[in-house]
Amino acid sequence: QVQLVESGGGLVQAGGSLRLSCVVSGSISSINVMGWYRQAPGKQRELVAVITSGGDTHYANSVKGRSTISRDNAKNTVDLQMHSLKPEDTGVYYCNVRLVVGTFWGQGTQVTVSS
Repeated sequence: QVQLVESGGGLVQAGGSLRLSCVVSGSISSINVMGWYRQAPGKQRELVAVITSGGDTHYANSVKGRSTISRDNAKNTVDLQMHSLKPEDTGVYYCNVRLVVGTFWGQGTQVTVSS
């Protein structure tokens, strides 16, 4: 059993910053890719940022330059730091990990950016 617990969401004004954190626990041997996705109301879930076990990163164009994803392999955590937040960043943010045995998701944390 693999569990992902996100934290750090909330209400923030446009132009502000926030940091999302995700802790992964359970039967884990190694985590290949860790990432963050988001889903806005009425829209499909989309990738925000991912990071490989080697530290390679990939960002959605919409957040590139405003976001930093990082991970701690010893603690099985992945963080997403976002700056210059915009109302269109509003949504439920989901932590995601890809293991050898499959892909797992957190329950999501709400981020609301007010204009």
